[in-house]
Amino acid sequence: MAGKLYVVATPMGNLGDITYRAVEILSNVASIAAEDTRHSQRLLQHYQITTTIFALNDHNEMAKSEMILSYLQQGDDIALISDAGTPLISDPGFHLINFLRQHGIDIIPIPGPCAAIAALSAAGLPTDQFYFVGFLPAKTKARQHVLEQLCAQTATLIFYEAPHRIVETLQDMVEIFGVRQAVIAREMTKTYETIKAGSLIELLDFTLSDDNQQRGEFVVLVHGYVKTSELTLESQRIMRTLAEELPINQAAKLASQISGAKKNVLYEWWLAQSRD
Repeated sequence: MAGKLYVVATPMGNLGDITYRAVEILSNVASIAAEDTRHSQRLLQHYQITTTIFALNDHNEMAKSEMILSYLQQGDDIALISDAGTPLISDPGFHLINFLRQHGIDIIPIPGPCAAIAALSAAGLPTDQFYFVGFLPAKTKARQHVLEQLCAQTATLIFYEAPHRIVETLQDMVEIFGVRQAVIAREMTKTYETIKAGSLIELLDFTLSDDNQQRGEFVVLVHGYVKTSELTLESQRIMRTLAEELPINQAAKLASQISGAKKNVLYEWWLAQSRD
């Protein structure tokens, strides 16, 4: 019989965040495919797991998939792990899983930590619907284009971001999303874990005010688009007139003062109108 591939979630930082089942699987499979073997050895050593480990990452996944299939067809069970959290969630593994499914291999998930879900559970933003974006493009124009496409999404938005881009990303979010409520979850489960809530502009100011808040791994959660049916025709007329002459932020602020409508509602309504 062919072996099974186990997709095993591992701790994001705190080594205690691993399930008994995950430890059992990692201890008993024939080998472990890891995103970074040096990084994962710390976890394995902590739990005295001596299973053979080899690298599977973005650079070698295509080539390694054939090898893994061969082992599985010989009856070996294999575990797939990433550096942290649940494999495939903005991590390598998609090609492997898709390839093995095409060859009839059983894929068994071993659930556990996931940064996006952990951050969402503590954010205080709506959880009935959420949209996982993952990492935004590195280049400014491409990143702004993606954010503009997401502007009308009503579900809570979840992003991952790298430390060297967190400020630029927040600046783009302020420009495109306006004054929406958001949460930054930094270094989840690690020593310097920080979960900060506020408007996007408040979070940008908070991040800029302390270099330490620009370090580590980030989950950024943004409140979804609020439908603007409560805007009166007069409010819409004022916003439309001002937006033709002023930058959108200034137009929304002034239109809010004149009409009494909320600035973020006016801002998001105008963006929706512009797209249409």
